[in-house]
Amino acid sequence: MEAIQFLVEFILHVDQHLQALVANYGAWVYPILFLVVFVETGLVVMPFLPGDSLLFIVGALCGAQLMRLPLAMGLLFAAAFLGDQCNFQIGRYLGPKVFKWESSRLFNRQAFDRTHDFYVRYGAITIVLARFMPFMRTFVPFVAGVAHMHRPRFVTYNLLGAMLWVGSVCMGGYFFGNLPWVRDNLSKIIWGLILVPGLLALVGAWRTSRSEAVAPSSQPVRER
Repeated sequence: MEAIQFLVEFILHVDQHLQALVANYGAWVYPILFLVVFVETGLVVMPFLPGDSLLFIVGALCGAQLMRLPLAMGLLFAAAFLGDQCNFQIGRYLGPKVFKWESSRLFNRQAFDRTHDFYVRYGAITIVLARFMPFMRTFVPFVAGVAHMHRPRFVTYNLLGAMLWVGSVCMGGYFFGNLPWVRDNLSKIIWGLILVPGLLALVGAWRTSRSEAVAPSSQPVRER
């Protein structure tokens, strides 16, 4: 319970915690950020880490000259790209047997099914779109691996998605994160970064489930 409370506190006040990390650990904050983003994107059991808000606050700290923008963005891009590659490889190794798994503490079956339906509907572009969707961001590369998506094709979309995600969110924080209105409403913005993409993903999953053209999520789908 204490770990959950700490995680919620960290997500909602990520700006304060990151500033404290920069003040207390200096350059060590860069590998810490790398690890957080890599774990969120690379391990299917850790979809709840604060990816979007973290990137935005990193950009804001760079705009305030507390961090170095090229170094931060380079490491975050590498973490996002390598995390998805790791997740893809895990899914590829496990294969279609995943469809027989039930929900547990380490595996959210409903999130997997929603992501699978989204992947069936939109194909490879899902790798890029999901970068901006919490939870789905973690499951999409895993689903692509389970579906045995062609590896070079996955790498291409993974590169594009990582560049767009890290670049747009970090630069948004860099240019706008230190504006007075943004700083005064930062907690609301963080909630927006968490809830809005999540609601869009749920709506998309609901529409997908009602479409007769979509294959049932209980059936494995090969590469698209």
